Amino acid sequence: MSVEVPIAQLFDELERWGTGYLLTVSEGERPHLLALRPEAVDQRRVIRFDAGGGRACGNAASRPSVTVLFPPTPHSDGMSLVVDGTATVDGDIVEVTPTWAVLHRRAP
Repeated sequence: MSVEVPIAQLFDELERWGTGYLLTVSEGERPHLLALRPEAVDQRRVIRFDAGGGRACGNAASRPSVTVLFPPTPHSDGMSLVVDGTATVDGDIVEVTPTWAVLHRRAP
């Protein structure tokens, strides 16, 4: 089951989700996952991660199509929040501009 989340509403929701997983892809097309607590920058409509440099930053700089996954929390009725977006990198900071978001859970 999936429920699309309008981008305009996404930033009102992010604070409740906690840790997100930034998924990037390496040059060899291997997935890379980084668990961080992002900051929503509402006035700019981006999700900001302090990724500490490293693989996530390199991957996002070279291949900016990324996904952020927020696993189910007690408030989410078993649903995960999945956000696709375009990343920009500035030093250790990865900012994701969301292009699509969905609440998702496995069908019963």
